[in-house]
Amino acid sequence: MNITNLHKETAPVTEHAADNPGGMLPRARVQIRDIELGGDRFVVIAGPCAIESDTQIAETASLVSAHGAQVLRGGAFKARTSPYTFQGLGLEGVKLMRAAADAAGMPMITEVLSERDVEAMEPWVDAFQVGSRNMDNTALLKMLGDVRKPILLKRGFAATIKEWLLAAEYIIVGGNEQVVLCERGIRTFSNETRFTLDLAGALYARQETQLPVVIDPSHATGNPRLIPSLAAATLAAGLDGLMVEVHPDPAQALSDGEQALPPDLFRDMMELLSRLAPATGRFLHA
Repeated sequence: MNITNLHKETAPVTEHAADNPGGMLPRARVQIRDIELGGDRFVVIAGPCAIESDTQIAETASLVSAHGAQVLRGGAFKARTSPYTFQGLGLEGVKLMRAAADAAGMPMITEVLSERDVEAMEPWVDAFQVGSRNMDNTALLKMLGDVRKPILLKRGFAATIKEWLLAAEYIIVGGNEQVVLCERGIRTFSNETRFTLDLAGALYARQETQLPVVIDPSHATGNPRLIPSLAAATLAAGLDGLMVEVHPDPAQALSDGEQALPPDLFRDMMELLSRLAPATGRFLHA
């Protein structure tokens, strides 16, 4: 199955336009356990930047599930700019997240940083996330081509769209077609937000591939007050979902607390999406 049509590096990304002048390509459906991305459901993936304790991840899972999120996210292995900041709980954090997700009745996704961790993590996770720093880690991408779990692939913050899609091809040609693309912001000359959200680039990726595409406005903006409006724009644009950071008490977070949605703002965002979804022909809840 040719999902991105970039099977040769010389193939132009835009060759789809001639193949399908009437609109977007038929959608691939990716299943994270019982949650489907790429269909009529707008999927919200929510949870903390980092798993800090069993109490924190359990409280967050209960919170996001109660307000309509369908997939739990959280970081156990953390790629941090400074070696002196919290690096995550490792595999123990993955196990804590598994217990919290099961208690909340949700599938879960967490980031894998290295190919050496894939085998140990695989029995515990429902999907793997590849973060921005690892988008061009071809050894990891090739290994994830051998697993039979969905992969959410974040765009590198300095990557072109073609480079992002070719990174997806590394996974796909390895035999794993369960790939979701995630736009999480790119570096530009602007510093008013943490990164610059490339919504047009995400729409282009969705138009030129069959892969589901989701947006991460938490990393893109670093500003929780901007996230509800960007979530609404993501839904209205016809993209497939959203990945957001939520923490029960952002001021006490060990990682990226300044960009995490507090409970009240997450609730307001989900209520906004629930009101908008019928007008877009999408739904949030089963």
